[in-house]
Amino acid sequence: MQFVRGVGGGGGGGGGAWEVLRRHFSRKRAVDIRRINPKVPKEEAVAISGRLLQILADNGPLTVGNTWNHAKDAAIDGLNSKTHMKVLLKWMWGRRIIKLSCTQVGNTKKFLYSPFTADDAEATEEPAEEQPKKKGWKGKHPKYQTKKQPAAAA
Repeated sequence: MQFVRGVGGGGGGGGGAWEVLRRHFSRKRAVDIRRINPKVPKEEAVAISGRLLQILADNGPLTVGNTWNHAKDAAIDGLNSKTHMKVLLKWMWGRRIIKLSCTQVGNTKKFLYSPFTADDAEATEEPAEEQPKKKGWKGKHPKYQTKKQPAAAA
C-alpha cells in the first residue's frame, strides 16, 4: 500500500499536482478566433461586418432573427444566408466588435447582439484588477515572502 497517498507519514508533496489541475480547469477558456472561418475573403468579411455593425448600432440590441430581417432589407452584398450571417456575427464577437448579452424573460432566454463600446472594454478589465490576490500556503512560507530592501541613504 505504499502507492496510496495520505496513508503513512510525511507525504506532503502530492497536493501540488492537484492544485495545478484545479487552477487549469477553473480558468475561463480563451476564444480561438482563428478557427472561426467567415467563409469569404477577409476584406469582404470586414465590409459585411461593417454593414452588420451599422445595423446593430442603428436599431439597438437585436436578436439573430431581427438582425437577419434588417440585413435582408439592407441587401448586404456577400451575405449568402442567415447561417452565413450567424458565422459572421460569431467572428465579430470573437474579435470584440460586437457583444452578446442574455436576458431572461420567464422560462425563456433572449440573446441580443449589440455594438462593443469602450465602456464595455473597461468593465471587462476592471474586475480582474480589483480582485486582491488570494494568499495560499506560499504567502506564509518565509521562502516566498518578499524581502524588504533597506532604504537608500539620501
